[in-house]
Amino acid sequence: MSTSVPRLVVAAPSSGSGKTTVATGLMAAFTARGLAVSPHKVGPDYIDPGYHALATGRVGRNLDAYLCGPELVAPLFLHGAAGCDLAVVEGVMGMYDGAAGEGELASTAHVAKLLRAPVVLVVDASSQSRSVAALVHGFVSWDPEVRVGGVILNKVASDRHEELLREALESAGVPVLGVLRRVAQVDTPSRHLGLVPVAERRAAAVEAVAAMAAQVSAGCDLEALVGLARSAGALSCAAWDAAGALASSPPPPLPVPSPGAAPPDPRLRPEEPRPRTPDGLRVAVAGGSAFTFSYAEHAELLTAAGAEVVPFDPLRDERLPDGTRGLVIGGGFPEVYASELSANEPLRKAVAALAESGAPVAAECAGLLYLCRELDGRPMCGVLDADARMSERLTLGYRDAVAVSDSVLAVAGTRMRGHEFHRTVVEPGAGAAPAWGVRTPVRRVEGFVQRGVHASYLHTHWASEPGVARRFVERCRTS
Repeated sequence: MSTSVPRLVVAAPSSGSGKTTVATGLMAAFTARGLAVSPHKVGPDYIDPGYHALATGRVGRNLDAYLCGPELVAPLFLHGAAGCDLAVVEGVMGMYDGAAGEGELASTAHVAKLLRAPVVLVVDASSQSRSVAALVHGFVSWDPEVRVGGVILNKVASDRHEELLREALESAGVPVLGVLRRVAQVDTPSRHLGLVPVAERRAAAVEAVAAMAAQVSAGCDLEALVGLARSAGALSCAAWDAAGALASSPPPPLPVPSPGAAPPDPRLRPEEPRPRTPDGLRVAVAGGSAFTFSYAEHAELLTAAGAEVVPFDPLRDERLPDGTRGLVIGGGFPEVYASELSANEPLRKAVAALAESGAPVAAECAGLLYLCRELDGRPMCGVLDADARMSERLTLGYRDAVAVSDSVLAVAGTRMRGHEFHRTVVEPGAGAAPAWGVRTPVRRVEGFVQRGVHASYLHTHWASEPGVARRFVERCRTS
């Protein structure tokens, strides 16, 4: 089959050039014109999609060729863009920057090629004039398979500055599709892991997105940008679907027997998945301002596996949702809300009791911190025999991982790819039964597996291994 959705990829020569302002502004401006806009972000970033969702009224989705594999980028894109008039994809870092040591893998350029999408290059022109032509020429000619359809000049100082930039770019043969002046109200606050999430500053974020839309509408040729989006090539693949992904994913491998043990009985291999309908099996998913990091596909896979996904806010709710059989606690900023999380003692006790009962609990990064005894000296849930604290050191990067211990998510030996992004330390870094063995490039083990708990710093994308969701729900059903 062949599918075509008009689409643009917003890229830049480097971080800080204004990709988020331009991409979010375009999403909001096109939405204001009555178009159904599908928002996407290249890479593992959780924060920018929140602004994208605010701009479009649709779920912001990630496209990560490292976490999910290049083969899933286009299907996941089509899944998110279903029923939309236009899609805008915000890039990551510089256009050709990808996974360290992996060439173009997971770069904005790589994703643009996988999507057969034209690129709009956002250039910070604040400290240059004629040199902009050399910069743009370099990015246009570096990889002939990447089609740069136009340039948006950002942080332009004056009309005279704009005149000089346009004159220089005539020689580069790339059309100027927009010119943006520096506007202070478009700036969004940042802290130790990037922009402050929408959930923590919703009213201010609404104003910021509106300002981005106004600036982009005034400074960009929206008609030309729509025309460029419509020039994108057709994609010859089917859209990703959670139920279909579960049905086509193989059963998880059997655990590796210990030396001298009898070989496993092949009759015990898990049955092929069957379509299920929700049967009251509730999986509680942490949200609110402290836990804002999640991929939309995780909830979709849990639902397709037969669970009823129920959100709750650990900052406000004093108990887990009624009938909770499993718990998912994703990433976020518990270190910012340590006092409030600690003060909610009833919920901390409820989480500890659920874990003690053997119910499945999947915790990533912020969830790992929440399950520790303490975070920066403040009592947390006490599920894990470990303490967490803030650190000056940023831990950041993609990871190749292998499951070390059988858990509610995977059997030992299951390989997945993940991403670490934190300024905290957990001591010890691994339990008696570690969650993952990772290469960073130094080989180490990290995380905790105990009873039904799987807690780790590693962020993973379950679309790459749908059996994770199926296994988790099955354990909820039988625990």
